[in-house]
Amino acid sequence: MTDAKVIEAFQMMWGNFPEPVMLVHKSREILAVNAACSKAGGVPGIKCSTIGGPERHKGCQANRALASQQAAFCKGESGGKSIIGYWIPVDGYPDIYVHFGVGTMIDYDQYPAAVK
Repeated sequence: MTDAKVIEAFQMMWGNFPEPVMLVHKSREILAVNAACSKAGGVPGIKCSTIGGPERHKGCQANRALASQQAAFCKGESGGKSIIGYWIPVDGYPDIYVHFGVGTMIDYDQYPAAVK
């Protein structure tokens, strides 16, 4: 059973993030999803590894992130868009991580670079 405060903190921090975000147990069970993930069909209780085909999970860095308790990422492509996937362990909960991909819902290449 997951501590309710972890799910509450997840929603407080990630609820309005514009890309799909999941809170995941090391078993790959999705514990919570933000609004964008929910709109994309993500639901708590299923295994994240059942979403899409095996190719979609080829670059999964969850085991690396959990073993090192450090954030891990990889760059890939999906639907012709560049995506950077992140796996971030939750401090104090060594079996839980936050997982999301930047570029999943928003094509950031269509926006100009920030002025320096």
